[in-house]
Amino acid sequence: MKRNSDNIVTIDGPSGVGKSTVARRVAELLGFSFLETGAMYRAVALKVEEAGVDPSDTASLTRLLSETTVGFDAAGRVLLDGRNASELIRTEQISSLSSELAELGEVREFLIAIQRKIGEGGNIVAEGRDMGTYVFPRAKHKFYLDATVAERAKRRFHQSGQEDTSLLDVESELQRRDRRDTLRAENPLHPASDAVIMDTTHMSAEEVVSAIALRAKDISLIPN
Repeated sequence: MKRNSDNIVTIDGPSGVGKSTVARRVAELLGFSFLETGAMYRAVALKVEEAGVDPSDTASLTRLLSETTVGFDAAGRVLLDGRNASELIRTEQISSLSSELAELGEVREFLIAIQRKIGEGGNIVAEGRDMGTYVFPRAKHKFYLDATVAERAKRRFHQSGQEDTSLLDVESELQRRDRRDTLRAENPLHPASDAVIMDTTHMSAEEVVSAIALRAKDISLIPN
């Protein structure tokens, strides 16, 4: 009998590498659910911003988290306290704030508990920065996507479509986020020791998807 961890695929990596796009497509191919953990951190960031809570005020932040629910509906939309927040969380301001909040143990513990609960049933593809290292360390298939910061900046820049942001600004922001993610005290970004590390700098999203699906096909109904 398979353990639920056998039916979990983790895809980690730095900002702008294309984790969400790849993970969503892999989940479709495997017939699994897609767990976009980055969206969960963004949802908390939106709640913090709307409530005007100072992230350094631990008591206020903890109280806010106790009054917060984060999840997904059947269509994969991000639900914050029961409302669809999928579009509201897709701004650079919320993205930057979510990276800052991810350094805080209170926020990480709150969301990791939810993520592990979702993962109890297995059959998920989870993307993030600590899926294979901390959240689902027993997952059978782990992948770590990487690319040069210049390439990641181009991807993020074209994806955002924001005319008031330059490519140089995007690259600088990614470098700041890389430093925060890799140096933070709580669950820093790094590949799991048993992860397949993929340099996607010169790969298309579909090439990455195909490579991952080929390795993970033993836990799905993907034909040979």
